[in-house]
Amino acid sequence: MVFLRGEAAQVDIQVNLVPKGARKAQSHGIATRVRPALEAIARDSGARLKLVEIPPGPPVLDTLVAEVYGPSAADRDAYAQQVLEAFRGTPGVVDVDSSLVATAPKLSLQIDKEKAALHGVAPDAIAQTVSMAAQGLSLGTLHVERGAAQVPALLQLAAARRSRLEDLLQLTVPGQRGPVPLGELVQVAHEREDAEIFHKNLLPVAYVFGDLAGAIESPVYALKALNQKLDAIAAKTGTAVPRYGLSLPEGTDELSLKWDGEWHITLEVFRDLGLAFAAVLILIYVLVVGWFESFSIPLVILVPIPLSLIGILPLHGLLGAFFTATSMIGFIAGAGIIVRNSIILVDFIELKLREGMPLALAVEEAGVVRFRPMLLTAAAVLAGSAVMLADPIFQGLAISLMGGEVAATLLSRIAVPVLYFLVARRGRAAQLQRSSLPAEEITSLPPVLKPAFARSLS
Repeated sequence: MVFLRGEAAQVDIQVNLVPKGARKAQSHGIATRVRPALEAIARDSGARLKLVEIPPGPPVLDTLVAEVYGPSAADRDAYAQQVLEAFRGTPGVVDVDSSLVATAPKLSLQIDKEKAALHGVAPDAIAQTVSMAAQGLSLGTLHVERGAAQVPALLQLAAARRSRLEDLLQLTVPGQRGPVPLGELVQVAHEREDAEIFHKNLLPVAYVFGDLAGAIESPVYALKALNQKLDAIAAKTGTAVPRYGLSLPEGTDELSLKWDGEWHITLEVFRDLGLAFAAVLILIYVLVVGWFESFSIPLVILVPIPLSLIGILPLHGLLGAFFTATSMIGFIAGAGIIVRNSIILVDFIELKLREGMPLALAVEEAGVVRFRPMLLTAAAVLAGSAVMLADPIFQGLAISLMGGEVAATLLSRIAVPVLYFLVARRGRAAQLQRSSLPAEEITSLPPVLKPAFARSLS
């Protein structure tokens, strides 16, 4: 649990790397390489290890967080233990931990009131003696000559003695018939500290934590594997536990599990970006309708957007990268460039139609003439995105921009003119040609263009 580093049984060790120019490997690669050796050391010593990179990511408890809600602590802990085993059995899920941590042992000194009464010892005197030995008792202050501040005087057992129970029980307490050893007035009970009680949104909850490294770097793939394991557990026990993503359980009447951590942020990002993307597409459609005065031409312009996935998804697989939230951002960002390429193709075709060129020839010339600026735009995107390929966080953004732009540039050069030809030959091409070329000038066309122009008008 990387959000708790101030407990008595926890220590935070920070390792600073030399500057980037003095090493060949990136920080993420170094952390991945040293993880197996550190995990072996922690496993041999019975410690729990968290390898946290700086910056550690979004402000969440951990990369993978399973929140278990239920009617009782026993039910929550039992199911959280099953989820914990599923975490440990999933390749790529590391630094597995939970809120089911065993509490520390505790020695409790309970006063025997009957014996204390027989010896004439007040219970408060026993408590004060133990407090003085362990925590110390202030006797006042000392005035040091030429000192800037007063020095407190504290009465307390030495650290070596107060750490041993037998030494503590040999202390004496004043009684009616003389000093009485503390061991005769108290009973030693071996107990454990109370477990921490976790709540979220006023609901009691049990947590299971995990991080990702090596085999899996995206929460999507890890949760797919975890859900399969939990489905197998439900099939064995015959009890299906509902699982939630963005929403929260309405209550704790039954067992339920909510996926949180980076997955919750990923869902919110995909949801918000998806809604924003849909709104932008609608806005683009409305603007293009107003510009071209057609309801079908904007659809031709927007068609190449999904074609970019033909380059995005295979390139992710070829480079061994995962489709993450930054990949989605790259897909949306590339859509603007793709729409611009489609608009310059369609606008060029209609420009040629207004000049009197037949539809077929205008479509062919647009694909040839406007390919150069499209190719230069794609080259600029490739050069600008290549610098992000080595970054573990923005790698998905670079891959989406590069793969999507290449695929859309090559495919839209063919798809947009062909689709425009299929749509415009139903009458739009003839309308544009008639609006710019009077009927008496048709006879002035070159003989080679007259048959093609006649076919376009028909």
